[in-house]
Amino acid sequence: MNMNLNTDILIIGGGPAGLQAALTIGRVHRNAVLLDDGRYRNAPVAHMHNVLGQDGTPPADFRKQGREELAAYPTVQVLDARAEVLAGDVTTGFVAALTDGREVHARRVILATGVRDELPDVPGLADLWGDRAAQCPFCHAHEFSGTRSGILGATRAEHYVALLRPVAGELLILPLPGEEGLPAPTGTPQAAAPVARLTEVPDGVEVTFTDGGTARVAVVFTAARFHQSAPFAEQLGLALNESGCIRINIFGRTSQEGVFAAGDLAHHPELPMPMPSVINALAAGQTAASAAIASLL
Repeated sequence: MNMNLNTDILIIGGGPAGLQAALTIGRVHRNAVLLDDGRYRNAPVAHMHNVLGQDGTPPADFRKQGREELAAYPTVQVLDARAEVLAGDVTTGFVAALTDGREVHARRVILATGVRDELPDVPGLADLWGDRAAQCPFCHAHEFSGTRSGILGATRAEHYVALLRPVAGELLILPLPGEEGLPAPTGTPQAAAPVARLTEVPDGVEVTFTDGGTARVAVVFTAARFHQSAPFAEQLGLALNESGCIRINIFGRTSQEGVFAAGDLAHHPELPMPMPSVINALAAGQTAASAAIASLL
């Protein structure tokens, strides 16, 4: 029995961008297959914020609601499956080889697999990530308003100080190894020694420094690096921005005809990096889906 699938548009990635793309396609009764491998950038986060109408909603509940809404559209099929290889072009069609042995054949592709964060090499940071440690003040700072907030990394401290000063009761810059002696933004205290480890304690984080000293903060903000979470941009030979994200135009089109991208993995070249938020991912998913449908007409 042939278990392979054929569809108009293949969407790879089941986060906000992919779910919104599937909804947009379903609304005009085009066939779509959405592949979701269960890996999400915001998986460690208990509640997402800065999303009108969904502020404070757990990301898993948001995705569950999205899937339930997609069930009303018979032309959209959601598969809990992972693509391993993606090949083809707009002339011959695209083929995604799944890890379970199946193949999905599609006329167009929307990539929405996102990126993965690379945290500074500080013991204990990964255990705090998404809770007592975060990257985005827009998503994470308000809940800690009036408390002492730590800024991990002196190199990006000036940016964080400017953003957090109206929210935090107090700020403390926590240098990483190799950042000793970097000047702190005016009026902002900075620890004398680099951070050795971070440990969660009741109502906060205990910071241990390389000289043996300690400090307490309620939350830690730090800038993470990131990389593509899937190999498809490389497999298809897509053009990338300097950030490592897929280069797209304002319609979500990539450098290869028939391939579109949405969410954190892609951005317009005029931006220095993607705008990582659920709202932007939803908008990008809708735009890429509309453009993919237009290309089929």
